[in-house]
Amino acid sequence: MESLAVNNLGLCFVVQLGIAFGIAGLLWPEKFMPLFETLMFPWVASCRAIRANGIAAIGVSLLLLLTRLAGHR
Repeated sequence: MESLAVNNLGLCFVVQLGIAFGIAGLLWPEKFMPLFETLMFPWVASCRAIRANGIAAIGVSLLLLLTRLAGHR
């Protein structure tokens, strides 16, 4: 039972991180520009790409949350 609680805690933490970084990427894309320039080295990082990544992070977080609420393990 304890292992199940730890797994749920980890999943909830990942959901919170995804939502936090997704919203931050939508609100302040210019602050994430240096990180994306490093991660997307051969390509130019743009505010549009950062916003798209923010939307995707929020979507994945919501999908994980729905999976957790549905009770799938």
